Amino acid sequence: MTAASATIRLTTAQAITRYLMNQFIQIDGVETRICGGGFGIFGHGNVPCLGEALYPHRAEMPLYRGQNEQSMGFAAAAYAKYHLRQRFMFCTASAGPGTANLLTAAALAHANRLPVLMLCGDTFLTRLPDPVLQQLEHFGNPTLGVNDAFKSVSRYWDRITHPAQVIQSLPAALATLLDPADCGPAFIALPQDVQGWAYDYPASFFARRVHRIRRQAPDVAEVAEAARALRAAKRPMIIAGGGVQYSGAVAELTEFAEAHGIPVVETIAGRANMLATHPLNIGPIGVTGSDSANDIARQADLVLAVGTRLQDFTTGSWTAFAKDAQLIGLNVGRHDAMKHLSLPVVGDAKLALPLLGAAMGGYRAPADWTERAQQERRKWDSTVAQNVAHGNRPNSYAQAIGVVNALCDPRDRIVTAAGGLPAEITANWRTLDIGTVDVEFGFSCMGYEIAGGWGARIAQAEAEPERDTIVFVGDGSYLLMNSDIYSSVLTQKKLIILVLDNGGFAVINKLQNNTGQDSFNNLIADCPTVPEPFVVDFESHARAMGADAVTVANPAELGAAFSAAKASAKTTVIVMQVDPYEGWTTQGHAWWEVGTPQVSDSASVRAKHAEIEATRSTQRQGV
Repeated sequence: MTAASATIRLTTAQAITRYLMNQFIQIDGVETRICGGGFGIFGHGNVPCLGEALYPHRAEMPLYRGQNEQSMGFAAAAYAKYHLRQRFMFCTASAGPGTANLLTAAALAHANRLPVLMLCGDTFLTRLPDPVLQQLEHFGNPTLGVNDAFKSVSRYWDRITHPAQVIQSLPAALATLLDPADCGPAFIALPQDVQGWAYDYPASFFARRVHRIRRQAPDVAEVAEAARALRAAKRPMIIAGGGVQYSGAVAELTEFAEAHGIPVVETIAGRANMLATHPLNIGPIGVTGSDSANDIARQADLVLAVGTRLQDFTTGSWTAFAKDAQLIGLNVGRHDAMKHLSLPVVGDAKLALPLLGAAMGGYRAPADWTERAQQERRKWDSTVAQNVAHGNRPNSYAQAIGVVNALCDPRDRIVTAAGGLPAEITANWRTLDIGTVDVEFGFSCMGYEIAGGWGARIAQAEAEPERDTIVFVGDGSYLLMNSDIYSSVLTQKKLIILVLDNGGFAVINKLQNNTGQDSFNNLIADCPTVPEPFVVDFESHARAMGADAVTVANPAELGAAFSAAKASAKTTVIVMQVDPYEGWTTQGHAWWEVGTPQVSDSASVRAKHAEIEATRSTQRQGV
């Protein structure tokens, strides 16, 4: 038998595991296994076969035991984000509710374009034992089940109905996970019987393979057209999105901006593309942005959007820019490059920016425009200094952010999501080093914070273990999902978690009030079904899960507790109450479209509806 015709007999589950074990990627000259391991909760739908297949490889491809399938998916997403989408983790869940719990995490990975592989149990292909435990029966369609729900939140979806199919399915899934334009979650449904069926696989299928992230060169004509538009611009601006980091194009973006004197603003996902001290960093843009960035956005006659999908929090629901401003979309994804009739430059930012710069020749933005942008940034820096200052005023998110910002190491990683903290961190955090901020706002998903911190810490421990992962979380998200405090203690993946307790869903209460409504069902004190509100003892709760924990009364005490947590090798939870009404960052907000009642018995609701609609005149209509 020749090497080309050699086969090896394996189960479907064993073949999947062996294939993943032999897929590598070269990062900074070092070949590394693409799959860093997995997160798993076993049940009858995955433990007999997939569990058996994973066991022999537990040292090389570690399996982290999750506490909740949804949080496993969040941790895997944060791991992939830390590694700039060059590595991923898989998640495995049992058939039925275990798999269903991953649905939100798949949506988060899809919205954020993050690679997560989901290997989930399914009902029996033969249907001989049907209906089985946890099976959803669809009387008119026996092929339909829980796993079909993932089709809308997966970039790649497959159900393995024969062992040979993995020969096609696994490379296709991996290609999706590594594709810059189509990156997102890949879901593979594994019927319980098929997992254990054996097949004579070609041995060549399991040969070691080193992959590369594709870099798409832009079209010459698109570069030339964009360069012509830029050379004609009197007030150009660059929006730097998260795709700049995924492309590895931070240096190219900085060199481009410096060569042409063009001010740069950052999206939420693009925070930490530039240091806070860089003279061309004019601040974060949009609804959670800065006065400085939003001011120049309103005045810009040309906007070069690099690596951003132009979400509404970036565009102020498309009111942030002048209606006649020309947009250029530089993006590896055609869908994103062409939004709002942008001049598209479809290609990798690391390749495209130098080509675009060369085509622009010696063009520089007018000096008075650049100087004006820098002057606005200096004003914003003063605003931030006032926001984070603490003294004789109520505790706030901004004060806590300022304390941590002053004491952390430049390479420490900041993680937060949902609620009021994304806005407060985006506006007030001063970037100390490139790529150190993870604000999950693509899906704005409560519960990501601690789980994502755990996943980020697993990744960080591989690359820079001496640094810390710092999680900012509100009381609402903490109560929704906190079990990965226990995970971090069990796995000795230290986190520093700041629980900022404002007594409920305070940012949505603020939105409720800002649209003319009375407070209702957001703050615990305003829930009509809660006769006697009380404060949760988060410190004791965290200690019960094995963490060190302390409650502090003010930002000064927070600073001391944070310094102690930095010196400790153990996960520490620091709790501080913040005011639900005072201390919000009110500056820098672009308009944001939310649905408000056209008809209401409330005069204040009617007035707010009219006020909000009156500002709609600045909204671009896609042209």
